[in-house]
Amino acid sequence: MSAGIKNCQRKGIKVLFSIGGSAGNYGLSYEADANSVADYLWNNFLRGKSKSRPLGTAVLDGIDFDIEKGGPHYAALARRLSDYSKRGKKVYLSAAPQCPFPDQHLNAALSTGLFDYVWVQFYNNPQCEFSSRNPNGFKRSWNRWTSSIRAIIFVGLPASR
Repeated sequence: MSAGIKNCQRKGIKVLFSIGGSAGNYGLSYEADANSVADYLWNNFLRGKSKSRPLGTAVLDGIDFDIEKGGPHYAALARRLSDYSKRGKKVYLSAAPQCPFPDQHLNAALSTGLFDYVWVQFYNNPQCEFSSRNPNGFKRSWNRWTSSIRAIIFVGLPASR
């Protein structure tokens, strides 16, 4: 796996570690939790030091927030990860919020202005998903995202049902 990651990076492809998702039980109860998680991610997947790096010698380029549940401290996590950029190499931050604006779990984090890329999930939400039946819902949501969040915004769509 380490060789594959390094090969992608040699070609200019950024490789990020995604946290969260729709399954499981997770969250950050306190700002101290956010700082601890950031330190763990830095030491095990980014440029930090750890004896238990799951990807061997590979050093990832950043962290993707696919947060669909949990507490209110993802802004603190983003700030702590962003602070590591000051150590010489940019730590990229991306997010995959749901299309209703603002996203109930990521709004505070996205409002920090620290995210480089936002892949809005324009599906599973009839009021704003990409659909020929409701193009205005998608358009309103797209305009809201692109006028409110400072980042490169992408349309996230499923490849299949």
